Amino acid sequence: MAMGLLGRKVGMTQIFSETGEAVPVTVVQAGPCRVLQIRSLARDGYDAVQLGFSDKPRRLAARSERGHVTKLDSKRSKRLSAGGVEAPAKADCEPQRLVREFRIGDAAKTGEYKVGQVLTVELFNGVKSVDVTGFTKGRGTSGVMVRHNFKGQRATHGAKKVHRHAGSTGCNTWPARTFKGRRMAGRYGNEQSTMRNVKLARIDVETGLLLIRGAVPGFNGAYVIVKPSNILK
Repeated sequence: MAMGLLGRKVGMTQIFSETGEAVPVTVVQAGPCRVLQIRSLARDGYDAVQLGFSDKPRRLAARSERGHVTKLDSKRSKRLSAGGVEAPAKADCEPQRLVREFRIGDAAKTGEYKVGQVLTVELFNGVKSVDVTGFTKGRGTSGVMVRHNFKGQRATHGAKKVHRHAGSTGCNTWPARTFKGRRMAGRYGNEQSTMRNVKLARIDVETGLLLIRGAVPGFNGAYVIVKPSNILK
């Protein structure tokens, strides 16, 4: 898995290509992301790089969140240090609102990433397409016409106040039950979704913005994960 960045969806707009074509794009504030931890196979059982995005006020952060990014004196830390246990390196930064890990190669041995390092959109220089992961807009409890695009029942004589109903969902005498997975009304949205192989239209290094062609999951202000796409065109 390639290294990516954490960010926030700003909104949608349009830009013009060199040929004068209007291109719809989604603006994503990607980074800066700080490296919080380096996971290694020997210590943690897997190789990964942990990133944090968006500073969180200390008054809103729990002690565990503050201790995750900076060293805090405690009885436990003193006992561990007295026993010869070396504490992992800290990023020495503010608590982060969004923390995610990227499974990559053995970063602990290569030394390409270090705790406290800051990653910006320059990471995407030369990248043509990306994968964007986020949570879709939550629409609450919805009916089958909205949730599954059902056409509804007939609007003729004999159909009374059932025009938007799902209709029959059961079976006959056998098996006399409703099978799992039947499309019905229920919670719609607020599910993790990934848009794969989306073209990266433009990179603004000064402001840390990524202009991604088309739409990405989530509402304006939602957190997203952006990674270089591994799909070959």
